[in-house]
Amino acid sequence: MNKNLFRWMLPAILVFGACKKDDKVNNSNNNNNNTAQPDKRGGEYILSEGGFGQNNAKLCYRVDSSGVMSTDYFLQQNPSQSGGLGDLANDMIIYGGKIYIVMNGSGNITILKLSDGTLLNTIPVPAGPRYAVGHNGKLYVTAYDGTVKVVDTTALAISNSIPVGPNPEGIVAVGNYLYVANSGGLNPVPDSTVSVVDINTEAETQKITACLNPQKIEANSIGELYVTSYGNFSTIPPAIAILSSATKTRIQTLSTTEYSYDHIRIFNDTAYMYNNYGGGGTAKMYNTLTHTTIRNEFITDGTAVSVPYGINIDPENGDVYIADAKDFVSGGEVFCFDRNGTKKFSFSVSPGVNPNKIIFLRY
Repeated sequence: MNKNLFRWMLPAILVFGACKKDDKVNNSNNNNNNTAQPDKRGGEYILSEGGFGQNNAKLCYRVDSSGVMSTDYFLQQNPSQSGGLGDLANDMIIYGGKIYIVMNGSGNITILKLSDGTLLNTIPVPAGPRYAVGHNGKLYVTAYDGTVKVVDTTALAISNSIPVGPNPEGIVAVGNYLYVANSGGLNPVPDSTVSVVDINTEAETQKITACLNPQKIEANSIGELYVTSYGNFSTIPPAIAILSSATKTRIQTLSTTEYSYDHIRIFNDTAYMYNNYGGGGTAKMYNTLTHTTIRNEFITDGTAVSVPYGINIDPENGDVYIADAKDFVSGGEVFCFDRNGTKKFSFSVSPGVNPNKIIFLRY
């Protein structure tokens, strides 16, 4: 079995070997009454991936001012969609007043109105969509048929399909170019490249060698690209390559002994490096301008996070939200920390399983 596919199927496998347990809600203001509605002070959308093949992806909404939550907000706002959100929700972004949810298992892009979560359209992508980025009025989504799908955000339809490398994963836009991590994860030997795509011509111009089985890719303010990889899950560990968007070359590979991380989030030039299946602590903080470690463990107050499955930062105040997948079958939890690594609050997203993305509704 391909190792990347095994990673997707792990939650489904574990469900047969683990007992469901109740999650404690650690925020006294939290109220899962399924009537949460956005208010003028904003809140958070939390996407739970669900288990592979279980059709149990969830969208949660939490109101900042009250802590009131709806843990199945998609169904609450779209009661006619009785089947729910679908299978294996991989990514979610805000762009142009809409929420775009990449549904890998269901094979579509689900588009919601940002202000109230009502369904606008569903775009079929049977090739297995993975990650998305919005840029210059368009949405770009990687798909496992070796392409990037271009979505017209007005017509809400696919306008082009750009060939890149095998089984692309993460994607980022810098200037007039897209950078796409080609995992090759379904091949006998994974890929090691990042495709460079000219946005104006919607064509790949070159490939840059990064590291084996690349996954996530993020950019800092000076256009340096940080590419994480899975390695081969045995003799080659996860690694991080740094590329230059100016020269389109690799400029550094971080030591695998110190920087063996398969996921990354960059905010204000600080990178939060983590492993989404555990190991290596919760998150390492790294200054991407000076290329130095800030501290090896982001959390400073001893709060325990079982499995960091996603990290997002509130752009208003720098608070760091860490999604905890627990044991991959129980309801997940989200922790909010201040920028110094001290816990502010946490809340359960149960019955949401494997929360992986938090986006912020701000007015």
